[in-house]
Amino acid sequence: MIRQHHTDSNQNDGVEIVHKIGFMQGRLSPKVNGCIQAFPVQFWQSEFPLAQKIGFKVMEWTLDQVDLYKNPLLTVDGRELIKNLCARYSIEIPSLTGDCFMQAPFWKTSGRERIALEQDFIAIAGACKMVGITYIVVPLVDNGRLENSNQEHKLIEFLQKYSPYFLANQLKIIFESDFAPVKLAHFIDRLDHKIFGINYDIGNSAALGFKPQEEFALYGHRILNVHVKDRTLGGSTVALGKGNANFTSVFDGLWKIKYQGNFILQTARAENDDHATHLVRYRDLTASWIELLRKRLNESRVIQ
Repeated sequence: MIRQHHTDSNQNDGVEIVHKIGFMQGRLSPKVNGCIQAFPVQFWQSEFPLAQKIGFKVMEWTLDQVDLYKNPLLTVDGRELIKNLCARYSIEIPSLTGDCFMQAPFWKTSGRERIALEQDFIAIAGACKMVGITYIVVPLVDNGRLENSNQEHKLIEFLQKYSPYFLANQLKIIFESDFAPVKLAHFIDRLDHKIFGINYDIGNSAALGFKPQEEFALYGHRILNVHVKDRTLGGSTVALGKGNANFTSVFDGLWKIKYQGNFILQTARAENDDHATHLVRYRDLTASWIELLRKRLNESRVIQ
């Protein structure tokens, strides 16, 4: 049985923190060519009423390089349809994961190819602005990982060139990276905090063996979005609680830094294709971690 769960709103040291648990687009659709994550071309519209039915109000858009300009986000009619579906089913799309940037990273190219991919980035940013997406996640992992200082320079150069554009359009460019904590802190410190931030992926950090306390101490103040998933050390995505992620430590750390953003479920897919039931279970589990830490916080106040 699928249960609905309301958005949780609490107080932390007098500062209101609204926890919104959303889902990665495609998690309510059949897998595309066996991939754990891809834009659900045939089913993307049907995810809106299903999300409303099971109590979700937040979705993160996904974007692939293949058929990039056929994605509804990149067409005039598609953007109107997206806005209409959001209004009809009370769904917000505050963020986008640009898998396209990882699949075709401009910082690893040159010449005309680099220019074309940079133009794609700006076209995507403009489309995000038109449908109300604020956070653009740039995955610096896998094929998109920064492998040398030259690639990092190309990326930083582009970001600084277009910083006025991002700022004027109230867009936030946020990075998911496999950099070690100290190196990631150095990278993000080079960029304007008003425009750039970090997408914290719980599963990826667990797979890399990072310690949440160290990560949050170094760049917790730059985290603007969180992906909820679990992975084994050096391995792939598994069901929440079955991998190496220390969720208690992660959520405790997020409370301490007064994190106020969304929690996007980028969780393992259902083997039996009952994706909605799995997603609701993961949502309720995530909500239980948030609630547990809220209770601990309240208890500590009483003791003090």
